[in-house]
Amino acid sequence: MTMVDIIEKKKNGEELNVDEINYWITNYCADKIPDYQVSSLLMAICIRGMNAMETFYLTQAMLNSGKTLNLSSIPGIKCDKHSTGGVGDKTSLVLCPLVASLGIKIAKMSGRGLGFTGGTLDKLESIPGVNVEMPVDQFLDIVNTCGMAIVGQSEELVPADKKLYALRDVTGTVESIPLIASSIMSKKLASGSDCILLDVKYGKGAFMKTKEEAEKLAQEMVKIGTYFHKDTRAEITSMDQPLGYAIGNILEVKEAIDTLKGRGPKDFVDLCLTSATTMLFQAKLFNDKRKTREALERNIANGRAFEVFKSFIRAEGGDVSYLDNPSKFPTAMYSYPIRSMKNGYISEIDTLNLGLISMHLGAGREKKNDVIDMAAGIVLNKKLGDKVNKGDLLLTLYTERSNMQAYETSALNCFSFSQDVVPVAPTVEELITYDQDKDEFSITKN
Repeated sequence: MTMVDIIEKKKNGEELNVDEINYWITNYCADKIPDYQVSSLLMAICIRGMNAMETFYLTQAMLNSGKTLNLSSIPGIKCDKHSTGGVGDKTSLVLCPLVASLGIKIAKMSGRGLGFTGGTLDKLESIPGVNVEMPVDQFLDIVNTCGMAIVGQSEELVPADKKLYALRDVTGTVESIPLIASSIMSKKLASGSDCILLDVKYGKGAFMKTKEEAEKLAQEMVKIGTYFHKDTRAEITSMDQPLGYAIGNILEVKEAIDTLKGRGPKDFVDLCLTSATTMLFQAKLFNDKRKTREALERNIANGRAFEVFKSFIRAEGGDVSYLDNPSKFPTAMYSYPIRSMKNGYISEIDTLNLGLISMHLGAGREKKNDVIDMAAGIVLNKKLGDKVNKGDLLLTLYTERSNMQAYETSALNCFSFSQDVVPVAPTVEELITYDQDKDEFSITKN
């Protein structure tokens, strides 16, 4: 067996077997196969695709390329969640403490933001003192003590994914559903939780642009998780507008605090409550949606979810006085309020461009080593379906950078208007599950 044989086989549209995939991943991680040959194979996979078993074997090989996390020292069911990324997606900051407030342990490893999508770790680090890099023993202790922890991805987990992703990023081979699915699921499986909830976003501000693409990716990942005997489910969520009103690290942390105190934006609250309900079903703590939602709403109202959030932030070194008094967070030096030039109902929002504008203001990274301005970002005042009069405040840009006025017109152009009332779809549109015995997917509309 040689790498050239494997490349030729996939180039011709043939199925790779488990030995060939293991040979490729094992030897690439050992630096025995050059980047140019792996690049060729990745391009062949992008063009020819992979079937379900090939994707399963690839996920398994990547999973076995490093260590896996043993969560057996944490009693009870452990849950994890993953979002494919979007603009204003601060969900983990609310969803995790909300689920943990009802006794389900959350052991989550997260990533940093790049481009128009924000990273959970960056948002956490906007809280003074928070340290998301720690030994595994400390991570496990925080989960046991606080009910949850969110930390950076361990370098020892799935090293194959790190090598492959870096290569895909520079060879135009990112957009392949088998490669995306194996990348995400190898990391989630290595993290060791019993249940995995996937938030697969689609739309203008997401990586997957259509619902059909999102459903295909979701089904691929749910099937992989089920093969590995994990309760894996996926929600299909819209990213045709930013999630909530805030885009940017400190701004999103403030919105998360408001949400945990019962003052969150409707679309964001609905997503958190819907996802938390699914996770509590996965953990078999509830089986009635109405009772589950009531329990979740009760733990927002009585402050328990917020107390879990404070406890975990304190355990990771954060100054919780900023959570009790968010006015302590620094504010950006420059602000640019942008008002509507039209009357009507907002019919469309260019979410991708809003995310890119936020990045240019300093809230995100164009390159991995860029330094983030934690106070930069955007706060919306109007969203899809809202009635707007000429002169109404649409949004405000925040930045530490001078001469950002050029983005005012760009931001204004992100909004389209209709004279008719615009219906707005639910944030969570579908829940996808998989029955392995019947080899059938179930799609439940929300």
